[in-house]
Order: sequence, then C-alpha cells, then structure tokens
Amino acid sequence: MKSTAILLYPQFSEYELSVALSILMQGGKPVRILTSDGNPVRGEAGLKVMPEQSIMEAKKSEFDSLLLTGCMDIFQLEAEETIFSFIKEFHDSGAVIASISSSPFLLAKAGVLEGKRYTIGMTEEKRQKAGVFDHSLYRDELVVTDGKIITARGRGFIRFGSEFGRALNVNFDDRWYKED
Repeated sequence: MKSTAILLYPQFSEYELSVALSILMQGGKPVRILTSDGNPVRGEAGLKVMPEQSIMEAKKSEFDSLLLTGCMDIFQLEAEETIFSFIKEFHDSGAVIASISSSPFLLAKAGVLEGKRYTIGMTEEKRQKAGVFDHSLYRDELVVTDGKIITARGRGFIRFGSEFGRALNVNFDDRWYKED
C-alpha cells in the first residue's frame, strides 16, 4: 500500500491534522512525515516533530496522497521553490492532495489550483494581496473537493479529515468524529 506524505513546516497547525491522522491510522494507511530539509520542526502549539526524511529524499512513487496543514505565517514559505515543485510533482502524478487552513496558498503558488474550486482560511484582503488566487473559483464553504484536491478552512478539520479518508478509500468509522 502506498503512503500519505505529510509535509510539515515551522509553526504548522497540529489540531488541523488530528482527525485526518486518526482516520488514516484507523484505516491502516501508512504515513510518512516530511520537511523541506529533513530537520525537525515545531508546531504552533509547541509540538516538536522529527521528520522521517526531506522532500528531496522522498520517492514520489511510494506515495498516493499529500496532506498539508496551515501554519501561523504561511507567507514565510513564499520563496520555498522546492516545496512548490514537490507539490506540483504530486499533483502531476495524480495523487490526492488535501490542504487545510492557509496551506492552499502553497497549492496556488505551485500552480495546482488553476481551474479548481477551493476554499482557504485566509481573509479576502490577504488572498488578493497574495496575488496567486483565482477569486472567481473561491467558495465560502468549510470544505471544497474538486477532483483530487481537497481544501478546507481550519475550523472544518473534522469534515476535512473525513473527506480525505473517503477520497483515499480508507476504512474508518465516521461516528468517532461526530460532535452530537
């Protein structure tokens, strides 16, 4: 079974990954934690994570999906061309890409949101200032799936995780994540 790549960067949002990770684990889906340079990163809540490898070491043929979380300042990654190339390679391979909160900015910078409906946890002013979004394709929804790309606002992390699990045909019990 191919793995899900989870790309982390400084100040990543831990909670936005929680349900998606739980669903992947429940379904027996292997995951591999990656960073751009293979060095540890600290999340916005202080969790320090040791990656398994860098994105340059990762063999794309071993993955069928990519999971991206938001972070405190996504614009800190604005010049990280290796990240954009990595995302583009995943997209071009037909992988499922799930991106939450501010991370759809990375998808837009990589050119993979072209012609795709999306949502993002970013104000309209910041989206316009970023200069990489097609505003006509923005949807004011918690989670948007368009083909093999899933985007979500941070507060939609429960539905986001479930959508990702379904897109990967992972066997999981959705009742674990119900609020009622």
